[in-house]
Amino acid sequence: MKIIIVYSSRTGNTEKVARAIHAILPQPADIFCVQDAPDPSGYDFVAMGFWVDKGAPDAEAREYMRSIHDKAIGLFGTLGAWPNSDHAKDCLCKAEELVKDNEILGSFLCQGRIDPRIIEVMQKMAFEAHPMTPERLARIQEAEKHPDDADLLAAQAAFNCMLDRLAVREAPCAS
Repeated sequence: MKIIIVYSSRTGNTEKVARAIHAILPQPADIFCVQDAPDPSGYDFVAMGFWVDKGAPDAEAREYMRSIHDKAIGLFGTLGAWPNSDHAKDCLCKAEELVKDNEILGSFLCQGRIDPRIIEVMQKMAFEAHPMTPERLARIQEAEKHPDDADLLAAQAAFNCMLDRLAVREAPCAS
């Protein structure tokens, strides 16, 4: 089975998760940042990573995701919001929509440090879309700590489950 991990990372968060996932995948498994990633057509399983930008996978990840067809796929991403929030669920739905003609074996999201330039833009828009409430500030401060070791272990566990699903799917029928 040929495996590829493709990730887009702005602050290093998603790359960190990608490398943790790579460590538990059957080897050889290829790993590429999205800018250097080859056509996914030669692979059986694609682990696709993105950072969330404006409620969806970032533009570079979206473009690559549109090139993946008829594959087993696992999604992973990082975002500044709480990973179990409605916002995170919506982001994941948008990611799944981009790869809907594939077999999605699972997904994983965790918090990640927000690029300071994005926080600066959010502060300028504070009265319009992103008021800097005490709750928002606390979430941003918490995001600074992620992805942490627990997040990386959770990502590995999620992808181990996906690999189990893939193995069952590919197992020969008993006669």
